[in-house]
Formats: sequence, C-alpha cells, structure tokens
Amino acid sequence: MEASRDIQSLLDIMAALRHPEKGCPWDIVQTFETIRPYTIEEAYEVADAIERHDMDDLCDELGDLLLQVVFHARMAEEAGEFSFGDVVEAITRKMIRRHPHVFARSYADTAEAVKLQWEEIKQAEKADRRQRRLRRGLPQEEEQAGHLGSIQRSFPALVEALKLQERAAKVGFDWSEPEPILDKVEEEIAELRQALKSGDQGKVADELGDLIFALVNIGRHVGTDPEMALRGTNTKFRRRFGHIEMELEAGGETLDAASLERMEELWQAAKAIERQLR
Repeated sequence: MEASRDIQSLLDIMAALRHPEKGCPWDIVQTFETIRPYTIEEAYEVADAIERHDMDDLCDELGDLLLQVVFHARMAEEAGEFSFGDVVEAITRKMIRRHPHVFARSYADTAEAVKLQWEEIKQAEKADRRQRRLRRGLPQEEEQAGHLGSIQRSFPALVEALKLQERAAKVGFDWSEPEPILDKVEEEIAELRQALKSGDQGKVADELGDLIFALVNIGRHVGTDPEMALRGTNTKFRRRFGHIEMELEAGGETLDAASLERMEELWQAAKAIERQLR
C-alpha cells in the first residue's frame, strides 16, 4: 500500500484492515456502536481546527473524519446493507434534488424562495423515507415522538436544545424577541437559588438545566450559536488559566500552593493584556 489521492486506496486499506484473517485485530472486532464515539470525536476535532484557523490540522482532521465514513460504510457492506459508493450516490442525489435552482430549471430566484423550495423537497423526501421504512418493517417517525421526533437525542445537549427550540418555533411556540428571555433567565436563576437552599440535588440539576435551556434560547434569538459561543469561552479560559500557570512558574510558585486571591490577580492581569491586544 502507498499513499494516494485516490479514494479507492483508502477503501482498499479499510478492506485490508477488516480482513477476517489478515487484518488488524483491533479493526476486525469493531462495530458501529464501538466506532460511534470516535466518529463524534473526529467531528469535534474538525471544528477545533477550524476555530484555531489551523489549515494543516484541518486537512489531517478531515482525513480522520473521512476515515470514519469509510469505516462505517465498510462494516455496512460486510453486513450486506450498503457500500461507500451507495453513500456517495445518496448524498449526490440529495444535493442535486435539493438544488434544482442550480442543477435544473426552477422558479426559486431569491433566498426566501430557495428556503421554501427546500422545505417542499424535504417533505417529499420524508414521504419517500416513510415508504422505505415501511418496506423494511421499521417504525414510522411519527410513531416515535411527534413534532420533535426528528431531533436526535444523540446530539450534544446544547445542540439538541437549539434544534428543539428551532423545531418548536416553526409552529409558533417561540418568544418574539430576546428581552423576555432575559426575564426568563432571571426567573430561572431565582429558582436555582431556591433549589440550592433546599439542598435537593435533583432539583438543583433540574433548575440548572432550565437555566441553560433559556440561555440557549437567547443565543438563538441573537444569532449566536451557543455551542460555538461556549467553545470560544472555553478557549479563552484555557488561555487565561495558562497565563496564571506561566506567571506562577516564572515566580517560583506552583498552582497547588497559590492562593485564590493570587490566582485571581493573575487572571485579571490576563484579561487586561487581552484588552490591550484588542
């Protein structure tokens, strides 16, 4: 085997890794379930490389994510379900079908018209999916959970919350502007305070979830993805905490021995440096 730009080489490598007699012992025993966490992890690593504007890492991480697609497709092919070629055909068909304004004649010549056309096409796709599931003897989506049934529970919690809110908003269950949501946030904070006083951990968790859900709603209304906003804050926290650690080390101090007051002083210094840089 040699490195290649041809996707077939990657498919051949995966087939070799999964060979029941000559393959890799680890790869051979993997299943959709055991590989699933790695697929999610690789998607996050792609997002991280994008956030850091690191094109070298992005190239590598996209390759790792592509490997996950190839891995799942190979296992499905072994089970007689579908192959990598079927995956490619399915997505190309979908993109052509959903963009008739690009690949065929279409009345959609504005962004709003394209959005309406997209919804019409998705409804037709749902009907087709319903028929396919019937032929396989699988439960229908409507039987599973109603209007919110299409929102996957496997999403990260912030993403699931955002998608649930977006889905509910389509039928008018939504705030009209951000201000009332801020009032809701304050209400949830008050309820969280009460839960903390009660000492009931179950109630504390419940109220904390309500507060986070309300904050996600604010992000949606002001056009800020809560997942990306939190990732940005996480990056900022890493940077500022790194400054604390570096300054302590330079002064012959350690994190374990430093007082909270000393670390807070360095934290504020890190913030001041960031303000100057901006």
